[in-house]
Amino acid sequence: MIDLKLLREQPEEVIAIYRDRLFDDDAAQIARKLIEIDARRRQIVATSDELKQKRNLGSAAVGREKDPEKRKQLIAEMEGMKGQIAQGDQAIAALDEEMQTLALQLPNLPDPSVPAGKSDAENRVVREVGDKRQFSFAPKPHWDLGTELGLIDFERGVKISGSRFYLLRGVGARLQRALIAWMIDVHNEQGYTEVYPPQMVKRDCLVGTAQLPKFGENLYRDAEEDFYWVPTAEVPVTNMYRDEVLDAEALPIKHVAYTACFRREKMAHGKDTRGIKRGHQFDKVEMVKFVAPEQSLAELDKLVDDAAEILRRLELPYRLVEMVTGDLSFAACKKYDLEAWAPGCDEWLEVSSCSTFGDFQARRAMIRAKSGKDKPRFVHTLNGSGLALPRTLIAVLENYQRADGSVEVPKVLRPYLGGLEVITAATK
Repeated sequence: MIDLKLLREQPEEVIAIYRDRLFDDDAAQIARKLIEIDARRRQIVATSDELKQKRNLGSAAVGREKDPEKRKQLIAEMEGMKGQIAQGDQAIAALDEEMQTLALQLPNLPDPSVPAGKSDAENRVVREVGDKRQFSFAPKPHWDLGTELGLIDFERGVKISGSRFYLLRGVGARLQRALIAWMIDVHNEQGYTEVYPPQMVKRDCLVGTAQLPKFGENLYRDAEEDFYWVPTAEVPVTNMYRDEVLDAEALPIKHVAYTACFRREKMAHGKDTRGIKRGHQFDKVEMVKFVAPEQSLAELDKLVDDAAEILRRLELPYRLVEMVTGDLSFAACKKYDLEAWAPGCDEWLEVSSCSTFGDFQARRAMIRAKSGKDKPRFVHTLNGSGLALPRTLIAVLENYQRADGSVEVPKVLRPYLGGLEVITAATK
């Protein structure tokens, strides 16, 4: 949630950012409406405070008045003021609720360093790392490779659950599990403390990380108990510290977690329908940070490098892409994507998004930190995939395939697969 004080003090500047940098006319209109309601609320508060002051003075006067008639008149005036004050308090409460509803619909403001642009077509490739592998044969896409090797079963996945579901079988399932375990171990080395969080959360958690109310249609929900299946481990891990005041000396706090992730993918209708690039259920290793505000951008750079280390150790070609303002997520104020090269698909696949949210999530979830007798202040939260499956699995299969149809196992994963070096159709 953006700082309402900023909106109150610099209304036109904030509206201009929504309109001219985020290209979001709806947000600009919501911001303007919020400003108008806030002004009305402050007017009512001022009137109510004035009435309360008169009431207090009147109460003192009643106590001093000896004349019964005048005393009765003062009491009648007090009763009238009491009713006006109650009406004012009710009006303020209603406006507070309306303001909260509107404020939760406003996206975060981009960091000034984020380049302006309307869509992902304007995103900037910061750098490419590693050489694309040269093949003496036409590399196969993972949907052919995985099927031929018995690693992926599309038909039975669809039979069990419907479209955008699949099964990983045998060494395919083992390879995915190996990637998850190895990635968590690498992030442990980098100083992240592992968490195994619940994969069903309360509504307040999703409001805190800004999936709700904006993206409710994309979430799976158990209506009976009002639980939501997590769309990412970011949600439960960030909410570990909801409504808490942390020790500022303990920052940065760094966590890593694995969860399955569940998304309806309504916003991705018709995209990446072939293979396992996009599904309603997928696995992801997530890094989450809680940092001091002045360290936010530096910690984002470190987060990106921590995610990229996975790609470097897997020896996969990748590129770093900086998002323009129009392609930022709802909650992010600065964001980078890491994309791995998939030669069989012949495309770059996003395997990680790394973002700083500034204090946007912390305001919604009331996560603060303080040092000594200093006043608590909101922390900055960051998160990044480290990495997301199954696209990392796709990149491994397609980059490590060989002319005979087998797949070499990356050296870093061999200890997690009992020393297995090559995957063939006969591998169990």
